Amino acid sequence: MRRKTFLTISLFILVSQSYVANGQFTPAEIAQRKEIEEFLKTAEIVSSQDIPEGVTKPIRLFLKKGDVERSGAWKNPKGMQKGHLEGWQYEIAAYEMDKLLELYMIPPTVERKFKGKPGSLQFWVESQFSELTVFEQKIGIPRSKLNNKENMKYLTRAFDSLIGNDDRTQQNILLTKDWRMILIDHSRSFRSSKKYTKKLMYGKKGLKKNGNRPLLFRRLPRAFVEKVKALNYDNIKNAVGPYLNDKEIKAILLRKELFLKEIEKMVKEQGEDKVLY
Repeated sequence: MRRKTFLTISLFILVSQSYVANGQFTPAEIAQRKEIEEFLKTAEIVSSQDIPEGVTKPIRLFLKKGDVERSGAWKNPKGMQKGHLEGWQYEIAAYEMDKLLELYMIPPTVERKFKGKPGSLQFWVESQFSELTVFEQKIGIPRSKLNNKENMKYLTRAFDSLIGNDDRTQQNILLTKDWRMILIDHSRSFRSSKKYTKKLMYGKKGLKKNGNRPLLFRRLPRAFVEKVKALNYDNIKNAVGPYLNDKEIKAILLRKELFLKEIEKMVKEQGEDKVLY
């Protein structure tokens, strides 16, 4: 685990209970993203605090600009760490892909120097618990939230498959008090070796399994699938800027084709209404 939810952290003001079709931030929260990004880039760092959990040793930065005070998680891992390739730039690229696909599940994330070192700074979000807490403490999920939670699980798997995220865990899936799902920790994403371009992370023949059983994305929003179809080198490059290289962008496009082929096969076998909503 690289970031835990035992800290109380501030999310955009929750002013609406209506959910965006593809994600978990509300329309009002989404409208604040540019302002939050600018704040993270320019606000004064007034203090910092080590986060005592996590391989990448993130630091919580407390920021102030005028009368506004917020905080964020800063990290700058790069290269091999404990047998895993890490990159702070992938945190930013994941957020930019989230925006491009209109997923709306990753908090605003920008580049920010701290003590002279470049790194990623992600807006710190309020979470009631993590997916792991729900499992370990056997917390009951309200019946009215079950369908949405299942949908978000499959959407997360599809997104992770597309970006080649090799580190989705129960700890880095956060759940708000009203059971919205927020995704953090993407510094092990955008793998580009053959292992990660010949197979998806999830799906019928995916790399991730529960024992011998594949972890599927059983149903997905039509709008998300259409956004994936529209991905090309130029619009990805425009979104991620310097944070991904050509090989990493081309790897996304290879996974895109694998993903669309799997969706096409699912629709053929089960019917479109069973797979897309």
